[in-house]
Amino acid sequence: MSRAIIQDWTESNVLLKYDQQHEVRYRVYREDDRHYLDIENRDTTKIHVLELPEALKLDTASYEVLLRYVLLDVVAA
Repeated sequence: MSRAIIQDWTESNVLLKYDQQHEVRYRVYREDDRHYLDIENRDTTKIHVLELPEALKLDTASYEVLLRYVLLDVVAA
């Protein structure tokens, strides 16, 4: 299994519902032919790992959009 970092840890303030924000950090990495979006709280507590669909593997503009949807589903629920 080969792993490569595509985008190293990046900090972001993600806007949630009703003017709430959540501070996270994320990275994108590849394992073999699959790409993953790894999301953590700023204190490095793991939130979620999402396998990226084929169309979004290298679309860096979509990473932050995906962050918001994952956080709305996983954290804000």
